[in-house]
Amino acid sequence: MSQPSACTSYDLITMGRVGVDLYPLQTGVPLARAETFGKFLGGSPANVAVAAARLGRRVALISRTGADPFGDYLHDALRDFGVADQWVTPVAAYQTPLTFCEVFPPDDFPLYFYRRPKAPDLEIHPHELDLAAIRAARIFWATGTGLCEEPSRGATLAALAARGRRGVTVLDLDWRPLFWGGEGGASGAGGRTGPAAMAAARPHYAAALAHATVAVGNADECEVATGERAPHAAARALLAAGAELAVVKRGPEGVLAVHRDGTAAEVPPVEVEVVNGLGAGDAFGGALCHGLLAGWPLERTLRFANAAGALVASRLSCSAAMPTGEEVEGLLDARAEAHSASDRSGPDTCWSGPGTRPSGQDPRTEVPRS
Repeated sequence: MSQPSACTSYDLITMGRVGVDLYPLQTGVPLARAETFGKFLGGSPANVAVAAARLGRRVALISRTGADPFGDYLHDALRDFGVADQWVTPVAAYQTPLTFCEVFPPDDFPLYFYRRPKAPDLEIHPHELDLAAIRAARIFWATGTGLCEEPSRGATLAALAARGRRGVTVLDLDWRPLFWGGEGGASGAGGRTGPAAMAAARPHYAAALAHATVAVGNADECEVATGERAPHAAARALLAAGAELAVVKRGPEGVLAVHRDGTAAEVPPVEVEVVNGLGAGDAFGGALCHGLLAGWPLERTLRFANAAGALVASRLSCSAAMPTGEEVEGLLDARAEAHSASDRSGPDTCWSGPGTRPSGQDPRTEVPRS
């Protein structure tokens, strides 16, 4: 995987899973009855990379695929989206992962992951990393899923450590209990949930947070990483763990961000007609990086990121739905009055923030990202 570093550095390098999303082209139809599907690039770090590229950023992905036609498709898709793929390499032993979803708007989007016996993106090895390029990137983005199993865990921690807390180093907490648990971790029996899975994961999250300057997660993810799920307590815990900026996604309450210097911002969600809530958190992540790179004030960055997530929630796909800057600004302009209103239109017509279900649903329950 390691290659000589390019002369030019990247605005953003993301690292972690990539795969193929297969979404039924009919809404409200279970997989057992679905007849037609759309094929899309998927995987949260890949989607974040696409989101930032759509906003004009120079972006690369570190990941692995199977040595198969779906892997070829992902390379083509990444290039088409403007994401550099030189660090996306094949693993002959494993197949490219597939993810199916069911689409039941506004708040039910079950995911079915096909990652057995092991996903190739968990076969990223520390010695394969181009650490010079990782150090040179203006932002490096890693995920909690990358910590779930070796050798990906060691590679993720090595990449984070190589940054030396220079620039912006983001840990997307990205908690997926399905990928933890069982003997052998994500590739074993799998699927433990609740306190046992959280206890197994927390030390690895702590090790990663020690190197991160930005931490991003919803209530469940913050609880896994820190033991705290109340927004302000979770933000304080993330700062205490090493982050300089804590971004806590609050579902129907919007987003809270707290910086170590005392700066804080809270912004409400953007209301849209939900088509597919998957991928909204990844659009938020790419737009968050865009705002940080632009040096915008924290509140402006969060509003922009919220609007990017809302646009993706109003569309079927994830990667192909990532908006341009003009689209995001257009939505913000169109919803300026709604931002200042205190009431919201209700759970059947609005999306309530990146990574969580629309309002009226249990805020402890996450809408998964692909």
